[in-house]
Amino acid sequence: MKVVLSRPELANLIGNIQSIVSNKPAIPILANILLEAERGILTVSATDLTVSMRAQIEANVTEQGAITLPARRFFQLIRELTVPEIELKTAANEIAHVQAGTSEFRLNGMNRSEFPALPDLTQGEHFIMRVDAFKEMLSKSVFAAAKGDSRHVLNGVLMQIENSHATFIGTDGKRLAKINTAIDVSPEHKHHYLIPLKAVEEIVKSLNSDETVKVSLVSDKIGIECGFTMLITKLLSGDYPDIERVIPKESIFNLTLHREELMALLKQVALFTTDQSQSVHFTLTNGELTLAASSSEIGEGKVSMPVDYSGELFRIAFNPLFFHDILRHCSDETVNFAITTPHNPGLITDSTTANFVIMPMRLADA
Repeated sequence: MKVVLSRPELANLIGNIQSIVSNKPAIPILANILLEAERGILTVSATDLTVSMRAQIEANVTEQGAITLPARRFFQLIRELTVPEIELKTAANEIAHVQAGTSEFRLNGMNRSEFPALPDLTQGEHFIMRVDAFKEMLSKSVFAAAKGDSRHVLNGVLMQIENSHATFIGTDGKRLAKINTAIDVSPEHKHHYLIPLKAVEEIVKSLNSDETVKVSLVSDKIGIECGFTMLITKLLSGDYPDIERVIPKESIFNLTLHREELMALLKQVALFTTDQSQSVHFTLTNGELTLAASSSEIGEGKVSMPVDYSGELFRIAFNPLFFHDILRHCSDETVNFAITTPHNPGLITDSTTANFVIMPMRLADA
């Protein structure tokens, strides 16, 4: 292999693919990336056996070939170089030479035959969406997913496809996010796909163009293709909870809340909560919402804002960080907050199809 290419473009590609490589690979070859040069294209692939990514850039290929190189060391080298172009060529015994101006480096690699092949998804169902719309679906659901939960099905985003609609759901048991959109797929196609958290985060990070994204579907994996980048992930297995019974269908009253004002107040009063007591009292009186938190170690905080409320005194408690997170993923200047009782979940909605559910905390915790 012998190829000349832009160092900044290679560094940008590396920035998108580097986090796929595991810090503690199950087998040695997974600590490497695969580089393949062919027909004016350099293809770089990485995998941890669950999530795989392949990205391509244009290059001046004078000799075709392939090699796997230690990912971290190669990434660090490319970042540290300052020249506009580099030459990469391979010699016998799986050794790569990197020429950067007057500097020359040699990296020991491994044979490409040991690198796992990326799955073929060409026979699967697929649909195409705008990148910004697909990222919105994932961003508005993944924040509510669990991280490292023993219930492994919660450590991801559920994508349900039914009646030519895709519904994206994330929950950690304390909050829930659900949003849906119409997609161009056969109405007969009905299936659910439980996407691992790492894969969702990689998809959101790597999709940064104004192009469309192609989503390929098979029973145990999905592929995301945008421009010169392809990400494939295995799916989580298991039964996802029945979230419909958690989403409130009725409410005693509804509040219209100014989103940014409430976000600011939540950040202020959250300073008076602790890791042991992350609870803020929400007290509704005529025309006013008061937020209060107290801690014997820190002190007490109390803030308020005007609201259109004229009922009896009502108190409920929530985790302020969870509430703030939901508001951060809403789209409008104001949101609707539907409440039933102090012991039942609240429902937050905006003008999109999103439903955000937050579980209350015991009032005695505050």
